[in-house]
Amino acid sequence: MTLRLHYAPDNASLCVRLALEELRLPFDTALVDRRAGAQRSPAYLALNPHGMIPVLETPEGPIFETAAILLWLSDRHRDHAVLMPAPEAPDRGLALAWLFWLANTLHPALRMMFYGGEHIGPEMVFALHERTAQRTLEMLDRLEAALPGLGPWLGADQPSALDCYLVPMLRWCALYPEAGTGWFDLARWPGLQAAATRFETRPSVAAAIRAEGLGPRPFTAPRPPHPPEGYAT
Repeated sequence: MTLRLHYAPDNASLCVRLALEELRLPFDTALVDRRAGAQRSPAYLALNPHGMIPVLETPEGPIFETAAILLWLSDRHRDHAVLMPAPEAPDRGLALAWLFWLANTLHPALRMMFYGGEHIGPEMVFALHERTAQRTLEMLDRLEAALPGLGPWLGADQPSALDCYLVPMLRWCALYPEAGTGWFDLARWPGLQAAATRFETRPSVAAAIRAEGLGPRPFTAPRPPHPPEGYAT
């Protein structure tokens, strides 16, 4: 069975697309039209009962949750590229801790900032955005400080699962929501900026640019996407 990525442009599925491209795995894609509410359709809910993007269909069944997909790909396809330490490696725990920090701490904060209106009344959205932006700055400060200790697992010449997850989120900080991105300047974190710059030159990113209309410098000078199919929001 060919792997199938259910995706929306410039969504969390971008993280999985990058990993698939880094692993040079054959896969096809199925657009999830968010404007039409396709993520809430019975067919999609049969793959992911939570109605979230992405889903990766595999020979072992559908997998949802970005970090779970990245970890599954990393462990199942180590013969293609090494995106995570081996299960018995001494640095496995450290890499897992930061992968799940991205999934459980940073990514939810961004979702709160981008989709605040889904959680609270409109009169409180601005305050939520301001507080969450400040918290996100502090989170990225901590990640920048930890970067030297992560060795090959973040920001190295060969991207890892952590790079595939983090770098698109740095892009989103610069783009969304359109009315409130002035808080973010990637230059504040030289190590993270260097990681994004290195990743941007990879063939995997060139493939993602073509597939999702991301622009020539999608991570260091991002612009709104112009995807050949579907919508980013």
